[in-house]
Amino acid sequence: MDTVAEKLKKLQEKEEAERALGGADRVEKQHKSGKLTARERIDLLFDQGTFQEVDLFVRHRANSFGMDRVEVPAEGVVTGYGTVDGRPVCAFSQDFTSMGGSLGEMHARKICKVMDLAMKCGIPVVGLNDSGGARIQEGVDALSGYGQIFFRNSAASGVIPQISAIMGPTAGGAVYSPAMTDWVFMTKGTSYMHITGPAVIKQVTGEEITSEELGGAMSHATKSGVCHFPCDSDADAIELIKKLLGYLPSNNMEDPPLVATTDDANRIDPALDSIIPEEPGQAYDVRTVIQAIVDNGEMVEPHHQYARNAIVCFARLDGRTVGIIANQPLHLAGCLDVNASDKITRFIRFCDAFNIPLLTIADVPGYLPGADQEWSGIIRHGAKVLWCYSEATVPKITLVIRKDYGGSYLAMCSKDLGADFVFAWPTAEIAVMGAEGATPVIFRREIESASDPEEKQKEKIQEYRDLLYNPYIAATRGYVDEIILPRDSRPRIINAFRLLSTKRETRPPKKHGNIPL
Repeated sequence: MDTVAEKLKKLQEKEEAERALGGADRVEKQHKSGKLTARERIDLLFDQGTFQEVDLFVRHRANSFGMDRVEVPAEGVVTGYGTVDGRPVCAFSQDFTSMGGSLGEMHARKICKVMDLAMKCGIPVVGLNDSGGARIQEGVDALSGYGQIFFRNSAASGVIPQISAIMGPTAGGAVYSPAMTDWVFMTKGTSYMHITGPAVIKQVTGEEITSEELGGAMSHATKSGVCHFPCDSDADAIELIKKLLGYLPSNNMEDPPLVATTDDANRIDPALDSIIPEEPGQAYDVRTVIQAIVDNGEMVEPHHQYARNAIVCFARLDGRTVGIIANQPLHLAGCLDVNASDKITRFIRFCDAFNIPLLTIADVPGYLPGADQEWSGIIRHGAKVLWCYSEATVPKITLVIRKDYGGSYLAMCSKDLGADFVFAWPTAEIAVMGAEGATPVIFRREIESASDPEEKQKEKIQEYRDLLYNPYIAATRGYVDEIILPRDSRPRIINAFRLLSTKRETRPPKKHGNIPL
C-alpha cells in the first residue's frame, strides 16, 4: 500500500501529466502558427494565481476506432473559475494540441459543468474556442454534446454575460455555440468560422475560396456581422475581453459596476456648438460627439466595421455604464438599413437584459431606399428596432442633434417608443421627411403653375425648411422635453440618468412576444 507521501507525489505527477497538454512538439507547432496554448490563454485572462481548475482528470470513454488506446490530456479542454480584475468569472479554453481540441461527450460535459456553475453563481462565462470540431470517432455522442451546450447558451442568455473568443478553427456545428453567445471575438489570420469549408464549397459550387476569405475575422466583422471584435492576436483579444467585462454586470439581477472617474460631471464642451456643418448634406463623425459627452472620451465599440451607418458602443457617464446608439452620417448619410437595424436591435436587447441605460443620438434622414433593401426585408428588420426600443424598460434618453425624419424619427427612440427624456439641439430637424421630398407633394400645384417651376420649387423648399427644420414644433407638442445648447449635453444627460436611476417600469406579463425575426 502506498504511503501518504507516495500518494501526494502520485497526485502531483498526474497533475503534471494532465497539464502538459499535447506534448512539447504540438505546443511548439501551436506557437509557430501564431497561437497561444489553452493554458497560456487562461493565464492571461485571469488575475494571477486566482484560476481554479475543475475536472482536470476527466477522461473520454469512447472505444471505437482505437479510441480505447488514445489518451487526451484534460479531455482537450481546460475549465474552471477565477477573478478578472477582482470579479469572479468562469471560463473554458479548448486545447488544440490535444486531439485538435475536438469535442466529444466528456469534453462537452466539462464545458456544460462550468456553464452550470456560472449560472448558479450568477457570473459571466468566457469560452476560448480552438477546436477541430466534433470528435468523429464518438459519433452521435459528440453531436449530443453540442446540443447540450446550445441548450445552456439559450438558458443563460439574458441571465449572465456570455463571451466567445474564436482563436483557431471553428467549423460545422461548432460555430453555433459562439453565435448564440452575446459577444464574439476573433483573431485575425489564425481563426475562422464557417458551416461548410472551402473543399465542400468547391465540390458543390465549383467556387474556390480560402478559409480566411470564407470565414476569417475580417470577413465576419465586415460582411456577416458574426464577429463583433476582430483582434490582432490572442493576447489582444483577451485584453479586450477584460475591458468589455469591466462595463458589464455579473448577471441580470445586478447593475453594472460603478467606476471612479476624474471627468467632471458638469463639464461643458463649447466645441460641440460648432460640430454640425452649415450645409445639411455635409457629413461629420458622430464619434466626436460621443467622445465629447462620455467620461474621458472612452468607449468600447462592437461591430466597428459592420453596418457603419450606425454606431453602438459602451461608455460611462459619471462612472456608470451606458449603451449608446447613434447614426453615423459618414456612411450612407446615417440612413437605417437592414444590417444597421439588426445591429441596433441586438444591442438594445443586450443592454435591456443587463440593466444598462440607453442613450440614443439621432441624426437620421430615413431608411435606405432601394429594391435590394425592400427585398432584403427592411420592413421586417426595421420593425425589430421599433419593437426592441418599445420593449426595453431601462432608462432611455434620446438626443436629437440634426435630421430626424419620418419613420426613422420613431425608430431612433422617440417619445412615443418610451424615451424617458428627449433632448434636442437647436440644429435638430424633426419632420415627416426632408424638404426635397416633401415640397413637390405639398406644393405640387403651385410649382406646376409657376412661370418658373424650378425657381418656385427652390422657394418652397426654403419655405419648408424655415418652417420645419427646427425642434420647436416638436417641443410645443411635448415630443421634445428640452432644447439645449450642444455644449451642455454631458451635464444635462448625466443629471437625467441620475434621476432615472430609480426608474421602475413593467410590461404586460406574457411568455414572450413574437418579435418580427
